[in-house]
Amino acid sequence: MGALHLWITYMSIVTKRGDGGSTCLGCGKSVSKDHIAIEACGELDELGSCLGVAKSLITNTKMRGLIESVQRNLFVICSEAAAGPSRTVKLRNRLGKTSVDAIEKAITAVEKKCPSEMRCFSVAGRNQASGAMDLARTVARRAERRVVTLNKKGLIRNKYILIYLNRLSDMLYLLARCLEKEG
Repeated sequence: MGALHLWITYMSIVTKRGDGGSTCLGCGKSVSKDHIAIEACGELDELGSCLGVAKSLITNTKMRGLIESVQRNLFVICSEAAAGPSRTVKLRNRLGKTSVDAIEKAITAVEKKCPSEMRCFSVAGRNQASGAMDLARTVARRAERRVVTLNKKGLIRNKYILIYLNRLSDMLYLLARCLEKEG
């Protein structure tokens, strides 16, 4: 699968509208670039990029597919964070119980492959792939903290997003440990 393209072909990427330190949320509201929703979207974007680096270092096709599905879910979460609570009902895709169930199923499968003695504190970086996955895990935790703040402020109300992000860092931890075995 190729990149997810959302570009409008007739518009330049340079708009100059953000030169003064503000940007627009998905709901059209202009906010400062350090607004918590923008921070959360930035953290989710960074997480997706970290996962891309990890994915590029992994040869296991199944694991690569799992990571790509997470990356796609991060786009969905980001769209909810940017839309705001009044406009989320208009979104075509929203994170739900199915996504949480899928990540829990993936965790169970990874736990079966990763011996329990490997599920303890570990110094990151035994190899490039496990190091990249551990970095993604720490960014996932930071993104989760930003989304918790959004939730506390009533700017995001989908309970499945918090559950998903919490499970995600658990899964990334396990993947890093399994990748240590391979290197």
